[in-house]
Amino acid sequence: MAFIEIRNLFKRYKKVTAVNRIRLEVKKGELLTLLGPSGCGKTTTLRCIAGLEKPEEGDIIIDGKPMISGGFVPPSKRGIGMMFQNYAVWPHMKVYSNIVYGLRLQNISRQSIKEKAKDVLELVGLQGLDDRYPGQLSGGQQQRVALARALIRNPKVLLLDEPLSNLDAKLREKMRFEIKSLVKRMGITSVYVTHDQAEAMVISDRIVVMEKGNIVQIGSPREIYEKPASRFVADFIGAMNFIPGEVVSVLPGSDEVYVRTEFSDKLLCRSAGVDVTTPGQKVYASIRPEDVEVFSEPPAGENLFKGVIANKAYLGNFLFLFVNINGTTIRVQAPHQLPQEEGHEIVLSLNPQKCIVLPE
Repeated sequence: MAFIEIRNLFKRYKKVTAVNRIRLEVKKGELLTLLGPSGCGKTTTLRCIAGLEKPEEGDIIIDGKPMISGGFVPPSKRGIGMMFQNYAVWPHMKVYSNIVYGLRLQNISRQSIKEKAKDVLELVGLQGLDDRYPGQLSGGQQQRVALARALIRNPKVLLLDEPLSNLDAKLREKMRFEIKSLVKRMGITSVYVTHDQAEAMVISDRIVVMEKGNIVQIGSPREIYEKPASRFVADFIGAMNFIPGEVVSVLPGSDEVYVRTEFSDKLLCRSAGVDVTTPGQKVYASIRPEDVEVFSEPPAGENLFKGVIANKAYLGNFLFLFVNINGTTIRVQAPHQLPQEEGHEIVLSLNPQKCIVLPE
């Protein structure tokens, strides 16, 4: 059963529609990520859940209680904890005071506050640092202060608005796993906002991809990556080759189709659940660079094409190639020991099980 329900949520800023009547459910204990480019509506949706924005239409239900239709419930009454992009810790307060600030506004004994602070400091790995100022902490430690402050009131829901975007790459990678592990141990229902597709893939139970205020796909990280519902999703999540073409024929009793492209009359692909089965329909044959295999001599099989290496980039554990096949450029992630250089001819195999068709 859904712990958070978003029903027909609509939010506009003057003439700009930020959230366009979306519907969404978040399961109890789930870590769900809202993913998309800047301006897609993900942060506005999060702020509506928090009560920091009031939508023109729709409702939000948290743990069975309506936040809007039964009278607007302010943020302090929604049982939420929130982490912001810029930490939002007070520089003039020590770590302890930052964390317990919200509790001091309630009718809670000093001893109870100390006990809760001790527990949450240990939980986020800040024990022994409670007497320091934020300026004396690293970026990762400041982020833990913000997380501790969000968790100390035992919230029903944890909302995270691009919480790692101000950290360097290595620390950001470490904190992804720490936040995911902590949230899962506590069993808190969480909604996480990011524009970083790698971050979403690592941290999420499910991903909600948004574009221009609309939800365009919902699924597990594997589903989103392997079965994108549109070119936008496929292009936003990882790298993808998009080869323009048209459907030639559909293999009876299967999800396989033949596509005519500039360099092939019959490129074998899968429809992957997308309705692109009408002969003559304009489509993109789409395949990720890591799913293109490289050979010196053509093996047996379908989807084998000779091409010339136009550009070659060494990236340590693999090579990134741009291969020209009769005027079409295919990006390829190849083994780092590949001996061929720019200008050399190679054979590409576009795996029919990994080559999917998407509507134009």
